[in-house]
Amino acid sequence: MADYTLSITTERPYEETVTAVRDQLVEAGFGVLTEIDLRATLKTKLDVDVAPQVILGACRPQLAHQALTAEPSIAALLPCNVVVRSVGEATTVVEAFDPAMMTSFVDEPNDTLRTVSDDARTRLLTALAAVAAQEGQS
Repeated sequence: MADYTLSITTERPYEETVTAVRDQLVEAGFGVLTEIDLRATLKTKLDVDVAPQVILGACRPQLAHQALTAEPSIAALLPCNVVVRSVGEATTVVEAFDPAMMTSFVDEPNDTLRTVSDDARTRLLTALAAVAAQEGQS
């Protein structure tokens, strides 16, 4: 796991994992605002083949508003990116930018920004744990 991501690896197919991640993000209070199919984009733009991979732009408006109020430039880091990528026929990795890293980009992070990043981190960890717990239950 990279120092700037929260990550799980699951022994379940890619499409099933994407669905589970979407469902668990909603359960954790996030909406998925954007979805970028990297495989399709790279095939179209560069004519290269890569394993299936999607970037889900997850947002919890209440947290986004609090973060923007505390630090307007933090908008460059919103929404939370959650990546789901296939690493084999039945193995999938799910990674999310660790919201705790938001405070490392601010010279003097305030309590509001720390509270927002802690809340978002807890929610993402809960969603990832739920996806991992579902392994083998389908």
